[in-house]
Amino acid sequence: MDRPQRSRWRRYGLRPRLTLLATVLVASVSGLLLWLGWLLVGGVARAVPALPPGSTVRVGHLDVPAEQVSEAIGAAARAEVLRAGLIAFPMVVAAAGLVSWVLVGRVLAPLHAMTATARRLSAESLDERTGLRDARGEVAELAAGFDAMLDRLQAAFDAQRRFVANAGHELRTPLAVLHTEVDVTLADPDAEVAELRRMGEVVRAAARRADALVGGLLLLAQTQGGERIEHRPVDLAELARAGVATAAKDAALRGLRVRLHGCPAPTTGDQVLLERVVGNLIENAVRHNVTGGWVEVCTAIGTDGRAELRVASSGPEIAPDAVAELFEPFRRGPRERTAEVPGSGLGLSIVRAVVAAHGGSVRAEPVPGGGLTVTVRLR
Repeated sequence: MDRPQRSRWRRYGLRPRLTLLATVLVASVSGLLLWLGWLLVGGVARAVPALPPGSTVRVGHLDVPAEQVSEAIGAAARAEVLRAGLIAFPMVVAAAGLVSWVLVGRVLAPLHAMTATARRLSAESLDERTGLRDARGEVAELAAGFDAMLDRLQAAFDAQRRFVANAGHELRTPLAVLHTEVDVTLADPDAEVAELRRMGEVVRAAARRADALVGGLLLLAQTQGGERIEHRPVDLAELARAGVATAAKDAALRGLRVRLHGCPAPTTGDQVLLERVVGNLIENAVRHNVTGGWVEVCTAIGTDGRAELRVASSGPEIAPDAVAELFEPFRRGPRERTAEVPGSGLGLSIVRAVVAAHGGSVRAEPVPGGGLTVTVRLR
């Protein structure tokens, strides 16, 4: 069969193709059985005992000499087999086609249901499911897998909607500050240099906040987009020391006690991204702390041989069931989202995404009395 004929054949649905295949198979088997019966009947007829010469035997409506009895009986038997076969053969083939059509239709019904569900799906109707509760065997497994895929797809779309809405809200705040400051200053024709400098400082702070937010969004998209991670030897202890040194000034301003236990913790990964992980954890520990509190940074090799980074700090009390939400974008702990709360709310989201991209794990748990402990493990 050449390619054009094969493509034309594939245009037909699976049901008629399977029905035709089953019908042709039954017809072939029936024809083979009919032919074998025809041969066997002839062989049985030749085994008839020989009769005395000169006598005659009536076969059907004819008197046949004894010497021709075997051939006459064989011919009559073959004719009877062909007569019965020509009647039964089309009936068997027709029954096979009808039964195949019905059975194939019942087997393919769940697939048609899944196809119809997939065609009805859209970004606004991801709650559609196949609803195949009566399916059995492999079809039930396929339907369950299809519904599970739709659950994951709906969860991903919902998370994307929330993320886009939150990102728009967060970006609107610094942009609103920029517009307000510029409009107010330009509306005053007698604005002095001091007022212009104040406006410039406010605009610069808002621009930095917007830049930090956009940078965080880009980094989060990069790590969640499955881009290839460059793996090179990295020591978490060195990154922790650098992160503590960077945050030392802010920690001192808030009167925080910072302790570093920097045991060697070698691993492999993208140094820039891992620096961002360590920096985000230490910045969060300093930023979401209480005046006169404490921060503890530890690096080590865990009992499973993986590099481990643990950042613990004092702070406001966090309910155990609210810890998982801290890793969602634009979540800033127990405080309400206000303009006074620093940061973009992407710190722990970036940590989780980068650690997952490196094949590691991250876990957070509240500190008794207030605070949070975040533990990162890398291969």
